[in-house]
Amino acid sequence: MSGGSVPPAPDPGRVAAFRALAGETEGIDTAVYAQYGRDWREPIVGLGVPDARLGFFGRDPGRTEVRHGEPFVGAGGQLVRRALWRRLRGPDAGTPTLEESIAIGRDFFWINTVPYKPVGNKAWSMATKRRFHPLMRGLLAEAWRGRTLVTLGREAFLWFGIGQPKDVRERLDDFWADPDRFTGTLRVPVEHDGAVHVFTLCPLPHPSPLNQTWFQRFPGLLDARLEALDVRPGTLRLPG
Repeated sequence: MSGGSVPPAPDPGRVAAFRALAGETEGIDTAVYAQYGRDWREPIVGLGVPDARLGFFGRDPGRTEVRHGEPFVGAGGQLVRRALWRRLRGPDAGTPTLEESIAIGRDFFWINTVPYKPVGNKAWSMATKRRFHPLMRGLLAEAWRGRTLVTLGREAFLWFGIGQPKDVRERLDDFWADPDRFTGTLRVPVEHDGAVHVFTLCPLPHPSPLNQTWFQRFPGLLDARLEALDVRPGTLRLPG
């Protein structure tokens, strides 16, 4: 049943690697973590069930994510979760509570470019994203069997060009420049530990209220994506 599965606990070795790297990273908003009694070294990775068919790839956690220790629960993330709620529970299901919105997301995979809140909610520098890239790449390749991702915003989409050959980076740049980027898809290879994993990227704009150009259009674009990806009860898990 949708929302009825509990994701596995994060691998302790992987969490330890994140914590060690966080200790060497400048710009984590430690004051906000302290405000909510959270350990700023602990990654907010979210994850989900390994056999989720669809994943969501965002930029980084914000204040609300730190407060609850959950990804995609701030204003932008709740737009995504409410859309999933409507599709899986019906258009007349009302507005989910925070707990219900978290539960409805358990049949999906959640991940960000860097699993820590930056000071001022500014996008992490390319240098920081590069440093965390191997760990985040490992999560995608090893902790999840799905290969279809809805990316939220430019930063998340172009993350897939980090460490890539020039032709792959150019394909990503060209695709993002296409006016039809929010309805098309792009297959991108990602190499990890000697194996190549091909991900299908389904980009959308960043769902922040500050993104005035796209914020009003985001719900319609997301609903169209979910429809095209056949998101409904019974289609959320991979076979086998």
